[in-house]
Amino acid sequence: MDLEKFMFPCLSKTLFGIECLGCGFQRSFVLLLQGDFSGSFKMYPALLTTFLFLGILFLNFIQSNKNFKNMIFASAILNGIFMVGGYIYKHY
Repeated sequence: MDLEKFMFPCLSKTLFGIECLGCGFQRSFVLLLQGDFSGSFKMYPALLTTFLFLGILFLNFIQSNKNFKNMIFASAILNGIFMVGGYIYKHY
């Protein structure tokens, strides 16, 4: 099954011709589901850190009695570093 035809186009790339920091996320996720871990990392290095960030946010909503503020902040910073680093790696 060709999943490319079901993917959302990047609005930034469509309107301005410039890739955003999230470009490659969908294709990277598909590669991860297919078992191509190195291809997934090369396509979008921040995929796993994004999942880490979203997982900690999910835990924060599930276990509201615990304070995950520091973990959320740290994972957001780590994710941002991977997003910017991956963008620089792909384009320069």
